[in-house]
Amino acid sequence: MASLKSIKKRIVSVKNTRQITKAMKMVSAAKLRRAQENVVAARPYARKLGEVLQALAGNLEGDLHPLLEKREAKKLLLIIITSDRGLCGGFNSNLCKAGERFIKENKSAYEQISVMTVGRKGNEFFRSRLPVYKNFSNVLAKPNYQVAAQIAHDVIEAYQAEEFDQVVLLFNSFRTVMSQDITFQQLLPVVPEETSSKEDAAPVEFIYEPSVGELLAEILPKNIEVQLFKSMLESVAGEHGARMTAMDSASKNASEMIGKLTLQYNRARQAAITTELMEIISGSESIKG
Repeated sequence: MASLKSIKKRIVSVKNTRQITKAMKMVSAAKLRRAQENVVAARPYARKLGEVLQALAGNLEGDLHPLLEKREAKKLLLIIITSDRGLCGGFNSNLCKAGERFIKENKSAYEQISVMTVGRKGNEFFRSRLPVYKNFSNVLAKPNYQVAAQIAHDVIEAYQAEEFDQVVLLFNSFRTVMSQDITFQQLLPVVPEETSSKEDAAPVEFIYEPSVGELLAEILPKNIEVQLFKSMLESVAGEHGARMTAMDSASKNASEMIGKLTLQYNRARQAAITTELMEIISGSESIKG
């Protein structure tokens, strides 16, 4: 049986750990509130931009814009958005495994599959498995639109240079505090989403100034930036929700362990007292004898 001193040290250690996990839960809860507000604010803008893009693409005449042009998909770029820090349950591992599974399942369909990681955890997972095209670490603590714009610029430049024929985005979409949805989204070529409209609604004709082509040249890159930024916000909100849940579970487990260790400590102390009493009685009896 472990000594009283070692059991007491373990109790103190677990109590200190519980204080840390409780503090981390509180910090994540505070950050989650703001991150959730950012996601809720970004979603309508991204959706409306998609509707505008759909209307423009429907009126495009002549040659397609390069970002709308579909090529034979031989080279794929998979952009994976993870977190920079751990201690958030299976938030990163589940996403990375989904990306790895996607690569294995589609390996025969493409001549080349490259990975771009946004977040340190994704880079750590994939760099030992295959070459990472580019990595952006330590950019998710405070999601910045300029960073999303820079990533979008690099991706668009590589796509137009025909380094890649298709770009797919993989991230954790925030659903609730306790759950996130692993989401695959095609980023390039841009496929405007079909917007639902009422059957009896009269078609509306728009007059565009400047031309539709010029508007697309502005809106298509902007759409890539917005979609990347929204996915970063979704990932950050999901990360804080996952960390809050994981730290809450860790705190509860620590409390259970403290209870078990305390019971073990009391039993060990009682056994030690009983042993001492038996030794005293034995010594007393031997003196009498």
